[in-house]
Amino acid sequence: MTALTTQGAKVTPNEQQARRLFDEAYNLVFGPKGSQLEYSVNIIGIYKTQGTIWNMGKMSKFADERYIAWNDDVTYYRYERKKNTVTIYDAHSDERDKYATKFKFYPENYTYRIKDDKKGLLITLKLKDKAKGIKEIRTLIDKYTHYPKRVRIKYGIFHVTIKINNFKPGGLTKQMFTFPREQYAGCTFIDKR
Repeated sequence: MTALTTQGAKVTPNEQQARRLFDEAYNLVFGPKGSQLEYSVNIIGIYKTQGTIWNMGKMSKFADERYIAWNDDVTYYRYERKKNTVTIYDAHSDERDKYATKFKFYPENYTYRIKDDKKGLLITLKLKDKAKGIKEIRTLIDKYTHYPKRVRIKYGIFHVTIKINNFKPGGLTKQMFTFPREQYAGCTFIDKR
C-alpha cells in the first residue's frame, strides 16, 4: 500500500509513519506549547557543551557554562559569563550563533524512514537530491511518549550528536523568553542589530 505526494511520487507506509512521528516529536519541542530539555552536544569531538534549552514556537532561551541567551523572536540577547557582556542581535540574524545557525532545517527537503531500535524508535531523514541543508538526521524518540532522546546530524564532514535528557513539554510562558535587562545593568552591551 502506498500513497501519492503532490508531485506524484510514491510514499511508503514506513515513510508516512516516520514523517508523522517526526512531526509529532518536532512539534513537542518547537511547537506553541513549548518545551524544556537538558542537552549535551558533541561536534566531532572539537566542541562540547551541555546545558538547558527552552523553546516555544520561534522563541528560545538557553543556558550553558559560557552563555545564557534569550530570543523573543524579535531580538536575541546573549550574555557571556566570562566577559560580563551582553551582545544584542536581530532574532533572525545568522551572526548570532556560529554553530546553531549553520544547521537550518526544512522538513520538506527530506525523505523519512523509521525502524524499531532497542532504545526507542529511530527516525532517519536523508536530504533529497538537489536540496541543500543537513545531509542526514537520525532522531531517536521514546516508543511510547515520542519524546526526543538523541539527535545525530551529518552536515558535510561534521557529525554532531545531541543527547537529550529530562524533556518536559508545555508549561512555559512567553515572559521567560524576555531578556531581564535590570538583572544585567552592570554589563557591557554590544549592539549588533
